[in-house]
Amino acid sequence: MTSEEMAAWSRHFEWLGRLLEEGLLVLAGPTGGAINTGIAIFDAADEESARRTVSQDPAANGGYARGELRPFELGLLRGRDG
Repeated sequence: MTSEEMAAWSRHFEWLGRLLEEGLLVLAGPTGGAINTGIAIFDAADEESARRTVSQDPAANGGYARGELRPFELGLLRGRDG
Protein backbone atom coordinates (compact mmCIF):
# COMPACT_ATOMS: atom_id res chain seq x y z
CA MET A 1 0.00 0.00 0.00
CA THR A 2 1.09 3.54 -0.64
CA SER A 3 1.29 6.01 2.22
CA GLU A 4 -1.87 7.70 0.86
CA GLU A 5 -3.75 4.38 0.85
CA MET A 6 -2.60 3.59 4.38
CA ALA A 7 -3.76 7.04 5.54
CA ALA A 8 -7.16 6.57 3.88
CA TRP A 9 -7.67 3.19 5.53
CA SER A 10 -6.55 4.61 8.87
CA ARG A 11 -9.22 7.33 8.56
CA HIS A 12 -11.74 4.62 7.59
CA PHE A 13 -10.90 2.65 10.75
CA GLU A 14 -11.15 5.79 12.89
CA TRP A 15 -14.54 6.59 11.32
CA LEU A 16 -15.78 3.09 12.16
CA GLY A 17 -14.45 3.53 15.70
CA ARG A 18 -16.49 6.72 16.10
CA LEU A 19 -19.61 4.92 14.85
CA LEU A 20 -18.94 2.20 17.43
CA GLU A 21 -18.53 4.77 20.22
CA GLU A 22 -21.78 6.46 19.15
CA GLY A 23 -23.59 3.13 19.36
CA LEU A 24 -24.36 3.02 15.62
CA LEU A 25 -21.91 0.31 14.56
CA VAL A 26 -22.79 -3.29 15.44
CA LEU A 27 -19.80 -5.00 13.80
CA ALA A 28 -17.23 -4.43 11.07
CA GLY A 29 -14.30 -6.23 9.53
CA PRO A 30 -12.62 -7.45 6.37
CA THR A 31 -13.63 -10.61 4.59
CA GLY A 32 -11.18 -13.22 3.38
CA GLY A 33 -10.73 -14.43 -0.16
CA ALA A 34 -9.36 -13.27 -3.47
CA ILE A 35 -11.37 -10.03 -3.49
CA ASN A 36 -10.66 -7.56 -0.70
CA THR A 37 -14.00 -6.55 0.79
CA GLY A 38 -15.38 -5.72 4.19
CA ILE A 39 -18.70 -5.78 5.96
CA ALA A 40 -20.11 -3.27 8.42
CA ILE A 41 -23.48 -3.60 10.09
CA PHE A 42 -24.88 -0.54 11.81
CA ASP A 43 -28.16 0.72 13.19
CA ALA A 44 -30.06 3.35 11.23
CA ALA A 45 -33.51 4.77 11.79
CA ASP A 46 -34.31 4.73 8.08
CA GLU A 47 -32.72 4.48 4.64
CA GLU A 48 -31.94 8.19 4.48
CA SER A 49 -29.93 8.11 7.72
CA ALA A 50 -28.18 4.91 6.57
CA ARG A 51 -27.18 6.60 3.31
CA ARG A 52 -26.00 9.66 5.21
CA THR A 53 -23.78 7.46 7.41
CA VAL A 54 -22.34 5.50 4.47
CA SER A 55 -21.66 8.73 2.58
CA GLN A 56 -19.20 9.75 5.33
CA ASP A 57 -16.82 6.82 4.74
CA PRO A 58 -13.36 8.36 4.16
CA ALA A 59 -12.08 5.36 2.19
CA ALA A 60 -14.99 5.51 -0.25
CA ASN A 61 -14.83 9.30 -0.48
CA GLY A 62 -11.13 9.06 -1.32
CA GLY A 63 -11.76 6.54 -4.09
CA TYR A 64 -10.12 3.63 -2.22
CA ALA A 65 -13.33 1.66 -1.70
CA ARG A 66 -16.86 1.45 -2.99
CA GLY A 67 -19.62 1.44 -0.41
CA GLU A 68 -22.76 -0.53 -1.06
CA LEU A 69 -25.79 -0.13 1.16
CA ARG A 70 -28.03 -3.15 1.63
CA PRO A 71 -30.93 -3.59 4.01
CA PHE A 72 -30.56 -6.43 6.50
CA GLU A 73 -33.16 -8.24 8.52
CA LEU A 74 -32.08 -10.60 11.29
CA GLY A 75 -33.29 -14.11 10.69
CA LEU A 76 -31.36 -16.19 13.20
CA LEU A 77 -29.16 -15.32 16.17
CA ARG A 78 -27.40 -17.68 18.53
CA GLY A 79 -28.97 -17.53 21.97
CA ARG A 80 -32.17 -15.94 20.70
CA ASP A 81 -35.42 -17.89 20.91
CA GLY A 82 -37.81 -17.71 17.91
